[in-house]
Amino acid sequence: MMNEKNIALIGFMGAGKTVVSDLLAQRLGRRRRAIDDLIIEADGRQIGDIFSQSGEPYFRELESRVIAEVVQDKGLVIDCGGGVVLKEENVRRLKNGGLIVYLKADPDVIYERVKDQTHRPLLNVGDPKKKITELMSVREGIYEKAADRCVVTDGKTPEEIVEEIAGFLGMA
Repeated sequence: MMNEKNIALIGFMGAGKTVVSDLLAQRLGRRRRAIDDLIIEADGRQIGDIFSQSGEPYFRELESRVIAEVVQDKGLVIDCGGGVVLKEENVRRLKNGGLIVYLKADPDVIYERVKDQTHRPLLNVGDPKKKITELMSVREGIYEKAADRCVVTDGKTPEEIVEEIAGFLGMA
C-alpha cells in the first residue's frame, strides 16, 4: 500500500528537496525526516563543521547509519542530502521501504539557487559554478539509476512539484 511506503527525495543540492519534502509531507499528512538534520542531531556539529573537521568519508558513514535507522519507519517523506546516492547501500535501503523521487534541476538553476549560501561545504571553492557542473556530471547518472520517478524542477514552484508527485502517487 502506497501510504505505508516511504517517499525519499533525492537530487543535487539546491534542487528543492527541503522545501518540497516539507510541503509534500503536509500535503500527504505524513511525517518528514531530513537526513542532514538527523546527522547534525546525531553528531552535534553542523554539516560544514563535520566536513572540515572529520572529512567527507566520516560524514558519508554517519549518513549511512542515519538512513539505516530512518528507513525502519514507514509512511515518511525523507529529505535526502545530495550525496546520499554515492553509496549503493543507501539507495538499496531507501528503495527497500519506499519510492525514490529524483528532483532534477539544470546546473545554472542550481547555481542561482545556492550561490549566496555559505552552508554548502562542497561549494566552498574558488569557482562554485564549475564545481556544481563537475559534481552533477558525476552524480546525474547515479540519481537517474536510483530513482523510481524523476521530476524536473526548473521553472516550477514547490507547490507545482508537490502536485506532480501527488499525481503520480495517485493522490492528486
